[in-house]
Amino acid sequence: MDRPPAMFIADSLGLDFLNSVATPVDTPVDWIDDGEGLIDWLLQAKLVPAGELDALKARARPDELDEVAGQARALREWFRGFVLKHAGRPLSARALLELGPLNNILEHDEAFLQIVPPRGEGRLALQRMRRWRSPESLLLPIGEAMARFVCDEDFSDVKACEGHNCTMLFADHTRRRARRWCTMAVCGNRAKQAAHRSRLKGKP
Repeated sequence: MDRPPAMFIADSLGLDFLNSVATPVDTPVDWIDDGEGLIDWLLQAKLVPAGELDALKARARPDELDEVAGQARALREWFRGFVLKHAGRPLSARALLELGPLNNILEHDEAFLQIVPPRGEGRLALQRMRRWRSPESLLLPIGEAMARFVCDEDFSDVKACEGHNCTMLFADHTRRRARRWCTMAVCGNRAKQAAHRSRLKGKP
């Protein structure tokens, strides 16, 4: 399936994962509806190095990748329910009781630290690495992005786009917390045009 480029408008990768299925311009798009789509979305999100994705794709059977994409979709819809339940107010410590599915993914991580050459001139650097042993390991960076969102974001700032039929979510980090649209270029402009037409109709 030909997909448009994925949209990363949420100001949080955890929410961008929820937006990997969306209706930004009247037509629903699921960027991870199969294994190929999952790999492409992870590449665009810069969550997995391109070389690691190529290596996993070469090792795995297409049906294995499709199965992991199905797991990612199930995780996405579970997380959507959690986010929508708590959006609009600060997350309390009691929410931890609901986060078992996410912690289950995180406990399978095989991350480690490695000393690597400096970028340009400078000192040696300490970089976090991860072993990509199986297709299921593709869920780990997604789980980490979701966990960072849960722990670092103020859920009071989580909003849904006000655009007609738009399903995008975002974290409103504007100074006055006045953001209303996923993007001004899409839903914001459409709302302006609709308001303009309505004003014209109202003129005698």
